[in-house]
This record gives sequence, C-alpha cells and structure tokens, in this order.
Amino acid sequence: MADHQRIHPVHEPEAVVVPPQKASAPLITRGSSKSEHGDPERQYPPPPVHRTIPYAPLKPPKRRSSCCKKCLCWTISLLLLQIVIVAILAAVVYFVFDPKVPKYSVDAMRITQFNFGNDNSLSATFNVNITARNPNKKIGIYYESGSHLSVWYTGRKLCEGSLPKFYQGHRNTTLLSLALAGQTADAAGLVQSLQAQQQTGSIPLNIRAKVPVRLKLGKLKLMKWKFLVRCRVDVDSLAANNAISIRDSSCKFRFRL
Repeated sequence: MADHQRIHPVHEPEAVVVPPQKASAPLITRGSSKSEHGDPERQYPPPPVHRTIPYAPLKPPKRRSSCCKKCLCWTISLLLLQIVIVAILAAVVYFVFDPKVPKYSVDAMRITQFNFGNDNSLSATFNVNITARNPNKKIGIYYESGSHLSVWYTGRKLCEGSLPKFYQGHRNTTLLSLALAGQTADAAGLVQSLQAQQQTGSIPLNIRAKVPVRLKLGKLKLMKWKFLVRCRVDVDSLAANNAISIRDSSCKFRFRL
C-alpha cells in the first residue's frame, strides 16, 4: 500500500489583493485653516527665539523749564531785595531828614508885548515873578540847567522860557523874575476868545514848569530828579504895558525820576 500511495498536488491559496484605500482627510479642529501645500508647520521653519532684555529705568532728561524757573525765582528775589533796601533807605530819610514838599507861587505878571500881526500870528512877551520856598531843615535843592517854563491859554501856548541854575539852601525863599516870550501861528480864533474872556474880567492861564533838580541830604548829593509844577492863574487883563492884577493863583507840585 505504501507503493500505491497517491500524491495529490496541494493548491496554494491565492493571495488576496486588497485594493489601496484613499487616505482619509486629516482631522482639523474647528476654527483652524487648511493649506493646499501641506502642513504649515512642516512647510516653514519655526520662528527664531528672541532674547528678553531686562528693563532698566532711565533717568528723566533735564528740562529747560527748570532752568527758567530758577532764573525767574532769582530775578524775583533780587527785585524784592531791592524793594526792601529802597524802603529802608526811604524810612531812614523820612525819619532823619524829615523831608517836606517845596512850595511855589506866582506873585506878579506883566505883559511887555501882546501883538496880533497881519499874518494871523500872536507875539507875546511876559515877565513873571515866581517865589520858590524850601521849608526843609536838612535838605538843599540844586536847580539844574535844562528847565522849561511855559504859559498856556485853553490848550494854546502863548510864551515860554526857563529858570536859571542855582542852589537853594535850607529854609530858603528865592524870588525869581523870569522873561517868557513866544509866537503863536493861526491865532485869529485865539485872540477873539481872549477878547471875549477879557470882558468877563477873568482870564484863566496855566503855567507849566519842568525843572531838573538834585537834592542834597547833609553832604550827600543825590541823583537827578524832575520837579513838575502846575499853576493856575486868573488875571483881569492881557493888555500890553498895563498893570495886570492876579485875581487867584494856585500851584500843584509833584516829582519823578
């Protein structure tokens, strides 16, 4: 039986070919974007790593306004110091020298010329007597050159002149005789107004004086000041070569640097 054994061929099972399946779409989270060129993480290199520099606070820059404030403060301080010094000096002068205001008065007037010309101009020459009184016991007055004196009527200047240069001592009274002359153009209306005013018996005149002076305190001679004197004088007439009566007279005094 061994010789008659049959050998039957064994058929091997055919290999089953599994058809390739298409790759399923990658899972993408909602809200993310999909690129046609593949995964963006593989397409581009990772961003470079930046080193963090520690923060160090910087000093604030100096402002120009601070310098201006310092200059302003120094200026104000110096001004205040000067005011204090001037106030102290004024107090010393007031209590030590006892200053008093000079007094002035117009005592007499005489007109030597008062002519109305054919060219409508008015020529006038006045002689004015003025009394200047210095009532101070310890203060002298130097009347310097460059003074100016003028006579006015209704805003029109009639004549002008100047005071002489002299020194007035303590408690001194000085009589001044001054010659004033002038010429006024287009004076037809002025003459008519003077004639009408003369009928009333009172003609108001204004005398203005600006006099540079220096005060002497003991042996100390101060800087130059300006005396400003305004006098209102009412006279009865302005006829030439005629005695003029002064009906009323009052003077005001002030000074400035």
